[in-house]
Amino acid sequence: MTPVTPISPTHDSDRDPAATRDVVLFDMFGVIARHQSADGKERLAAIAGGPAPAFWDAYWGLRQAYDRGDVTGATYWRQVADALGADFDEARIARLIEADLASWSAVDATMVTLLDEMAAAGQPIALLSNIPEELATHYEERHSWLKLFQVRAFSCRIGHAKPEPGAYRWCLDALGVDPGRVLFVDDREDNIRAAEAVGVRGHLFTTPARLREALRISA
Repeated sequence: MTPVTPISPTHDSDRDPAATRDVVLFDMFGVIARHQSADGKERLAAIAGGPAPAFWDAYWGLRQAYDRGDVTGATYWRQVADALGADFDEARIARLIEADLASWSAVDATMVTLLDEMAAAGQPIALLSNIPEELATHYEERHSWLKLFQVRAFSCRIGHAKPEPGAYRWCLDALGVDPGRVLFVDDREDNIRAAEAVGVRGHLFTTPARLREALRISA
């Protein structure tokens, strides 16, 4: 395995050296963790008991507030029930929360290896994820690689969710770097465009191999 060469700063500065290092800011779902599995999605819709198209319209239409931490999981699922004209009792809500967590739990081991290499080489990395509190806790309890990130910006804890400008600005403040020194990696074009609108560089993620090429990291 070829050693990783940390991304170099674009120019010299007499500021704190730690504040002049370029940072790679990662999205999580669709980049490091996988999107919902087909089986997981089927299980969720089955537990909800409504027509699948209407269920997913409600699920995603109400998700931003849940991701942002404006509502709890129980409140979110009651809102979904209301949108479907249904009534979810506490037992069904608990099953939906559990199924939702399971549907988002798969991780790309190839990407975790890349994160390990980058951190070992001294490359500053950070995380910005749209994620509700229950899922954030679920990941923290199970994945030690989260500790590799010098900043972990979970939408439910920062009060902003992508593609809201405040999500990117929160990260810039926490990192203490200029926007041009941050490369944001996400699999969604709208999130990349929103990052670029506040001055952050963007990389549209497709595969780990292409990301390695963009970062000039050999396997």
